[in-house]
Amino acid sequence: MNKIIILAGPGCVGKRPLFAAFRRFYPEMASRFRRLILFNDRNPNPGEDDGVDYYFRSRMELESMRFKDGFVVADVRGNLQALEINQIRRIFEEGNIPYYEGNPFVPAKLWDEGILHQFPHLPIYLSPLSKEEILFLRSPERRVDLSALVREMQRRKLLRRAVNRKRILSLKDLEDIEHGTASAYLELREAWKFKHILVSYDSGDGDHWDAFHYPLGSARKALLSFAALVAGEAVVEEDGPWPQDLLP
Repeated sequence: MNKIIILAGPGCVGKRPLFAAFRRFYPEMASRFRRLILFNDRNPNPGEDDGVDYYFRSRMELESMRFKDGFVVADVRGNLQALEINQIRRIFEEGNIPYYEGNPFVPAKLWDEGILHQFPHLPIYLSPLSKEEILFLRSPERRVDLSALVREMQRRKLLRRAVNRKRILSLKDLEDIEHGTASAYLELREAWKFKHILVSYDSGDGDHWDAFHYPLGSARKALLSFAALVAGEAVVEEDGPWPQDLLP
């Protein structure tokens, strides 16, 4: 499949462990994937490396990319992220498959600016809630503040991941968690733009991804569906596409 594979969703929804499981259980398909590395103006998290996870640069440098041809810059959870478009072309020229993993704002920028339409692409969104659950929760008789619910769901996941990484959190760590929390509902509202939507109830550090070797529960279903989409096969567990007005 010579397409850009896009896997987007809110923070800590399970994008990274999903791809790790894909590489482990579908090594032949995954062997041609080359991750698109974005520029980011934040500091590296523990275990992150410059040029591998992101290109970590100053905010001033990323601001300047807004005015350079060949770059797309997006505001993401209180930070700036940028993608060099030629990186996509280089990966294709090498005979490999560009793979984007991250927030939905960068792909949305690529669509809005007409860049993504220049390349064949497979857009997949990983959601912490299903369409049926959203319709159930937003019914007036239940009086659920859906935005507040999504924020609290993601706050718990982000906080657990941060504690697992650092044990002791700083004020800056807590501020970053709140940025991710505040952005979660906005990112979920971008899901309707994606043709394919998969549901994952397991956070990025959830046991169901790899604690028992084989992914289990919704992690397993997400993996099987992702692999089927990449292979061009029909997917039973797919939840999308969503209507634009699903989330107010």
